[in-house]
Amino acid sequence: MPPSDAKLRLLAARAGRRLLKAQRCVATAESCTGGWIAKALTDIAGSSQWFSEGCVTYSNESKTRRLGVPRAILKKHGAVSEQTVRAMASGALRRTKAHVAVAVTGVAGPDGAVPGKPVGTVWLGWATRHGSAVRVTTQLRHFRGDRDAVRRKTVCAALEGLHPRSR
Repeated sequence: MPPSDAKLRLLAARAGRRLLKAQRCVATAESCTGGWIAKALTDIAGSSQWFSEGCVTYSNESKTRRLGVPRAILKKHGAVSEQTVRAMASGALRRTKAHVAVAVTGVAGPDGAVPGKPVGTVWLGWATRHGSAVRVTTQLRHFRGDRDAVRRKTVCAALEGLHPRSR
């Protein structure tokens, strides 16, 4: 069963409290969620204290133009890949003043599946700035359900991964 709006709100509020306490701000780089992570975060009152900005990069061209994802990565690995989500997350940090970035790319369905990347395949990435260094962690998930369920579960996983103390 996909997470409820109430659960997403709880996770966003928890992430906001952690970010505020750590005096950090977050940016989002979203593909398959179409800005839903940013929406969940900015639904929380006071989010302007810890939310920097969100970038919806649905097309490969926008991933390259807005986040600096190399065309070679997209050509070799595709938009739904660990390499792409890494580049999206680190690109979000490079192009903003955020300390933490979360990025997602996946196949929400009902179309778009390719061999090895069925509907529900999602890559998530979290990048953290440590001085001039950037650390990126990634996670591959396979979610079941229709388009709404896959997207909702992706937002939930992205918010659950926002733990600034461990990033």
